[in-house]
Amino acid sequence: MAAISRDVALRAGALSVGLVPGLGGSVSHFRFAGIDLMRPLSDADRLAGNVLGVAMFPMTPYANRIAGNAFAFGGRTWRFAPNNTAEKYNVHGTGWHRPWTLKLANAAEAVLTLAIKASREAYSYRATQRFLLTEGGLTVAMSLTNAGPVAMPFGFGLHPWFERDNDVTLQFSAKRYYLEEPDGVSGDPVTLPPELDFAEARPLPGGWRNNNYGGWEGVAPLRYPSRGAGLTIRADAMFGHLMLYADPTKPYFCVEQQSNASGAFNRAGGFADPDEGVIVLAPGETAEGSVRFEPFRL
Repeated sequence: MAAISRDVALRAGALSVGLVPGLGGSVSHFRFAGIDLMRPLSDADRLAGNVLGVAMFPMTPYANRIAGNAFAFGGRTWRFAPNNTAEKYNVHGTGWHRPWTLKLANAAEAVLTLAIKASREAYSYRATQRFLLTEGGLTVAMSLTNAGPVAMPFGFGLHPWFERDNDVTLQFSAKRYYLEEPDGVSGDPVTLPPELDFAEARPLPGGWRNNNYGGWEGVAPLRYPSRGAGLTIRADAMFGHLMLYADPTKPYFCVEQQSNASGAFNRAGGFADPDEGVIVLAPGETAEGSVRFEPFRL
């Protein structure tokens, strides 16, 4: 990917947000009173145009992996190419690999847009991210429109990255836990076992986690005691799934808010099961939802 375009800076009270429209429509930092509450984009990753180094990027027109790089829908098979060097399967859609257009920017608000017309790709769509920063937090409103000629299954979400402090804790309530299959693919959902439940605040697991939590209630506080601050994530009901990625060998972890369950496009009955969260949009139809990030002091 080419080097990114200029940053956009938003400020409100003690909060500051940086946006990099040219690098996947991403967030470069999110700070509260000078404290980073998402992993900031480094100078090296900025110069390299490395979208995997940002603070947060959008997932669109679906979230997480397309197992086998194909799915069947509407009487035909839709095929995909791998899009992340380290992986064999297509992941997170096309939005995070494309430059977004800056349509509006002022001191505390910005609107980014993306339009994709399919050639060899399966999807034609239009997407919008509206960032609104107030003294109480950051709201990201997303919309996704089917710009193609036939109905298609869609999904979308946000992929924030957080620094893995030794004392960080995570809390959220969910109903289901999706097993992980080879190559990072989400498998079948099971009843959430107590040892994997984050209904009460707890440290990150000591072992590997790359799992989708379904039936997420839409609230997830993170606490950083050594930083004296925390962050509460609040999402619309549209985002019924939370993906937790935590590798104990890495200095970061991810808590991803998404509409569709990871792997839903390849799961039997996934398109029709409302618990899987797949959104079938007819040509011209739009889906939308918002996620809010609210810092607090400890």
